[in-house]
Amino acid sequence: MTHFTAQPEHGIAWVTGASSGIGRALAERLAGKGFTVAVTARDLDRLLALQAEVSAKGSAGRIIVLDGDVTDPRDMERVIAVLEYEHGRIALAVLNAGVYLPVDGASLHREDFEKTFAVNLHGVVNCLLPAIEHMKAGGQGQIAIVSSVTGYGGLPTGAAYGATKAALINLAESLKFDLDPLGIRIQVVNPGFVATPATAHNDFEMPALIAPEEAARRIEAGLASSRFEITFPRRFTYLLKLLRVMPYALYFAVVAYMTGWNRRPPKAAKPVSPSPEVAA
Repeated sequence: MTHFTAQPEHGIAWVTGASSGIGRALAERLAGKGFTVAVTARDLDRLLALQAEVSAKGSAGRIIVLDGDVTDPRDMERVIAVLEYEHGRIALAVLNAGVYLPVDGASLHREDFEKTFAVNLHGVVNCLLPAIEHMKAGGQGQIAIVSSVTGYGGLPTGAAYGATKAALINLAESLKFDLDPLGIRIQVVNPGFVATPATAHNDFEMPALIAPEEAARRIEAGLASSRFEITFPRRFTYLLKLLRVMPYALYFAVVAYMTGWNRRPPKAAKPVSPSPEVAA
């Protein structure tokens, strides 16, 4: 089967969570490639700053700013309707918006799980449903769901975040069977550790940490490829894949060593305030 690969002449690229980190860097790259890039996030001021920077660079493409909350399904339907009515069809959707709330198993808070699920999982579904309907009408489209290697298996502090990312991987895998015949190509992006506002809160070692600009470069290359999964840096991410086939005793030992978790001093369990929210 020939896989559709979105090009600027096919229509708009839509990037959610574009106010910082990977989303922002990718929106810049796509605009540089000539795409008209619609960006959404909760931080309107940062989106406007991105728009001004891309315009000042004289990029081949341009940035369209639309404020929107991915946790509100009606808001995402509005975004799709506005884009379709005012700017044309969406050829590429990169569903990147996410939050990371580190979870301490000794002091759990329901709010951390609810916020994480609302943005990372339900937020993707809220964008995915209207995007697919829009692309079905046009007979083609490309969708990339940004998950994470934390979806491969449990990592320290990732009980909420990793659960959503594992769900996104399964979601993309399952939908591929139905979307391929419709001419809609779906991919899943599983980065390793990227230096973003989210990972800045990690208090453990992050092997193979890369910059958002490098992550965006690799995602752009992956979007142009025939691969279902876009994952990087491969030496690290493939090691995590290998860990999943190991016995659990070995898995926990290796992960604890890689992250330095086994070298942390023991701490007594005590109540703490809910984790700070970090949005992409």
